[in-house]
Amino acid sequence: MLRMRGEIVHALRDLFAELAFVEVETPALQVSPGNEIHLQAFGTELAHADRRDRRFLRTSPEFACKKLIAAGERRIVEFARVFRNGERSALHHPEFTMLEWYRANEPYETIIDDCIAVIAQVASTAGSRQFVWRGQAADPFASPERITVANAFARHAGIDLLATLSEDDGPDREQLAAYAGDAGIAIAEDDTWGDIFSRVMAEKIEPGLGLGRATILDEYPAEMSALARPKAGDPRVAERFEIFLCGVELANGFGELTNAGEQRRRLLAQMDAKYRIYHERYPIDDDFISALRIMPPASGVALGLDRLVMLAAGATHIEQVLWAPVAEL
Repeated sequence: MLRMRGEIVHALRDLFAELAFVEVETPALQVSPGNEIHLQAFGTELAHADRRDRRFLRTSPEFACKKLIAAGERRIVEFARVFRNGERSALHHPEFTMLEWYRANEPYETIIDDCIAVIAQVASTAGSRQFVWRGQAADPFASPERITVANAFARHAGIDLLATLSEDDGPDREQLAAYAGDAGIAIAEDDTWGDIFSRVMAEKIEPGLGLGRATILDEYPAEMSALARPKAGDPRVAERFEIFLCGVELANGFGELTNAGEQRRRLLAQMDAKYRIYHERYPIDDDFISALRIMPPASGVALGLDRLVMLAAGATHIEQVLWAPVAEL
């Protein structure tokens, strides 16, 4: 499996070179690790002669990569080592590899096409005609299913998701709670609209995705898409997609938000929510916000390389495709 991993990485590098991407390397040590509510970062300090500054190991290379797009790069890819604390399971590891790439001045439909090509390349390299995970199988060469989040909620949970979203008034927590209760989802009194959305996703939606073939889950609610631009014609949803195979989430992509003021507002709201839940907040990367002011329209995606290798190699645990997993003492 480890030798297969190496062959897959070489094949993917060749694929991105053929597509005229520049492979970049951005720092793992950052001012901000990212500003997602539920991700926990590893913190450290940068020592100077007269002080120590707070720093973090990145949870994603996204902010740094977008700075490079703002600086003039047009197609970039990174095989990035990223770090997330408190995550260890068959599909999670505290240090893992994120395959992340961006296209300037190109729509996110093209990024979706890239993802399909990456999956096929990996399957071809591994000689795998079928991916399997916990008894669920999928053909990596089959044309993917494409479904909106709203349609997935209707199909798998009987929920009219868009009825709980208002362009003017924001999400209706009570309406979604009622729908979720009818679908058999247990709701806590302090659950927000976003919490309930995530519960429905985990319990009703994700297990039914990527079965038989890949699923492209598209048009996420803007409320759950802090880094994505609104969809033209319906600002309730965003240009955000995820890709699933065998019920496993593999990739998360956006039409990138480039409105600096709106991005700062969204990230601050994320950190306010994080503080309410975890009594912790991470800094906003001011250089990233400044870069958005000159960043061209762009699209990008983050794909879990280790998970894709797992499916191609028939592994049952992520540590089977890592050369040296983080030790547990």
